[in-house]
Amino acid sequence: MSPRLAGSAGELRGNNCEEMAATSSAPPNPGEASMPDGILPASHWQQTQLPAVNDDADSAYGSQWSETTSLSSSVRRYRVLQGRTYHADIGAAESWEPNDNRHIESMDLLHFMVTLVMGDKLFLAPVENPQKVLDVGTGTGLWAIEFGDLYPGAEVIGTDITPIQPSWVPPNVRFEIEDANLDWAREDNTFDFIHARTLTGNILHWDHFFAEAYRCLKPGGWLESQELDFGWKVLDGEIPEDSAMGQYVKVWHAGGEKTGRSFRVVDDNLQEKWMERAGFVDIEVKDLFCPYGAWPEDPREKEAGILSKAAFENDMEGYILHIWHAVLGWTPEEIQNYVAHLRRELRNPNLKIYFKRRVVIGRKPQNL
Repeated sequence: MSPRLAGSAGELRGNNCEEMAATSSAPPNPGEASMPDGILPASHWQQTQLPAVNDDADSAYGSQWSETTSLSSSVRRYRVLQGRTYHADIGAAESWEPNDNRHIESMDLLHFMVTLVMGDKLFLAPVENPQKVLDVGTGTGLWAIEFGDLYPGAEVIGTDITPIQPSWVPPNVRFEIEDANLDWAREDNTFDFIHARTLTGNILHWDHFFAEAYRCLKPGGWLESQELDFGWKVLDGEIPEDSAMGQYVKVWHAGGEKTGRSFRVVDDNLQEKWMERAGFVDIEVKDLFCPYGAWPEDPREKEAGILSKAAFENDMEGYILHIWHAVLGWTPEEIQNYVAHLRRELRNPNLKIYFKRRVVIGRKPQNL
């Protein structure tokens, strides 16, 4: 079994990252200053030589593609950025993830990965006999569909800002367009269980989000919030700050500061903070160990690592395009150069790479 999370990457020491540090140390253009908070300028990645890493998997990933369909419904009038489609203008919504077929495939792979690292469970909250369930930010709808199959007597509603869910679903499952940044169109004390995950970078005010979840839950009902820590981590080593992996989280944080939608949800403990202030009790926090790549010896962790790597490498450009390009102003060429460095570093066979997801559960008090 692989070691469990015992600390941040900054607390780990070792020599496995020496090659990464050596290949990322080329100085930027003398006439171009580094960005604030230790972020290297975008042009740095064009000037820096790629590390030589032998990985036959390079040829397994095709070129980027996307498809735009013109539909009459306003929610399907997708915005287009560098050939990738994003959700239509809805409320205060602003998602950084594309909604085209390539990214849908990546999201589905991540769903299977998360289910694996949770021990083949869809959720961790101690929910019993749920009758009405809300999945906020349902994405491709896989979680809601699988929950509906598991609990055929429950009414399951999945909400999102983009209609990418399948039309063939269990009879007890339905999907609705709704922006979770606004007041939710739900009655008070309605749901036995509310599930929300991977909303980091999309939510303007987490205090409002958790207050709405609290309002909509029945007394005694449970909320489960799952969010991603955007920093890469390694076992037995330390990630150099000027490497592509080291810069990754810094650029995400800078993008969140510009949009007002923080990417520091896990770093700043926003889930537990605002759940407690909203009135939730019995709050529990669990960090999920998510391997990246096939390095773990444990078969389940190895499979999870293969899935997470496939999901990210299938659409690496799609994950970062909106923040890097539309928000921070990187050119497509600069993004391609950066992605080439990031891909090479992530494929370094000497690195045991992982990331973490934080699961926070809380209950609305029974007696109000």
